[in-house]
Amino acid sequence: MKKRVFAALMAGVMGTMMFGTTLVSAEAETPELKGEVYAFIAASLNNAMEELQKNFNETYPDVEILYNADSSGTLQTQIEEGARCDIFFSAAQKQMNALVDEGLADKDSVVDLLENKVVLIKPKDGETKVTGFENITDAANLALAGEDVPVGQYSREIFDNLGITDEVNKMEINEGKNVTEVLAAVSEGSNEVGIVYATDAASVADSVDIIAEAPAGSLETPVLYPVGLVEDQEASDDDKAAAAAFLEYLQSDEALEVFEKYGFAAYVTDENADDAQADDAAEETEEAAEDTAE
Repeated sequence: MKKRVFAALMAGVMGTMMFGTTLVSAEAETPELKGEVYAFIAASLNNAMEELQKNFNETYPDVEILYNADSSGTLQTQIEEGARCDIFFSAAQKQMNALVDEGLADKDSVVDLLENKVVLIKPKDGETKVTGFENITDAANLALAGEDVPVGQYSREIFDNLGITDEVNKMEINEGKNVTEVLAAVSEGSNEVGIVYATDAASVADSVDIIAEAPAGSLETPVLYPVGLVEDQEASDDDKAAAAAFLEYLQSDEALEVFEKYGFAAYVTDENADDAQADDAAEETEEAAEDTAE
C-alpha cells in the first residue's frame, strides 16, 4: 500500500515538473515584442480596435499602438504623402489596391478580413416617410459621406443601381468627411435620414433607428475591410516585428470574436467556405466512427 502511495506521489511530482518545463518552454518561445506600431484604421473600426489594442497589450505591454482613425480615402492620401504608417485597415478594397499598385502596401500581407452592411438610418423615434433606399428622396434632407469615403462610394453605387442618382442629387445633402460625421448628424437630429454602416448604427442604438439595409443586388461587391502592412521607412526592426505580430493577432479567432461583437462579420471566401464544410464533414465522419467503435 505504501509503495502505491509513494508511486502516486512521485507520478504527481514528475507531472508537475514536466508541466513546469512545458510552461517555461512555451514562455521561451514567446517573442519579447517591443516598439511602436502606427495603424491607420477606417473610422468605423475605432471602437473594436480600441478593445483589441487593450487585449494585445495584455500579452505585449511593451508595444505601443498608435491609431489614426479617419475615412479610408483620407488615410490613403496621408500614406501617399509620406505619413508614417505600419498597418492600413481600410473600409474598402479601392484604397488598399491603390496603395499596393503604388508599392506602398505589401501585397502578400493584405487580407480581406471583415464584411459590413450599408444601412439607412433616422434619429431615434424620428418621423419620416422614408421606408427604404428606394424612396429616400421623400426625406427633407440627407446626411451622406463624401465621394472619397468608402461608405459614400457604396451609397452612390446604390443610387446608381436603383436609378435614383439624379433625384438624390437634387436633395439637401449634408456631406460628411467620414462615416462618424454622418452618424453624428443623424443621431443629433440634424438630418432626417443618413447612410452609414450597420456597425456604426449598432454603436449608437439608443440614438438612431435602422430603416433598411441596402437592397439585394444594389451593391455589386460585398462591403469588405482589407488589412495589410505598409512600407514604413522609419520603422526599426522591433517596430516591424511588432506590426507583423499585431496584424497576425487581428486575424485570430479571439480578435474576430471582438469584431463580431461590434457587428462585423468575418469575411469568408468560397474557397474557405468549402474548406470549412470539408472540415465539418471530416469531424462528423470521425465522430460517427467513434460511436460505432463504442
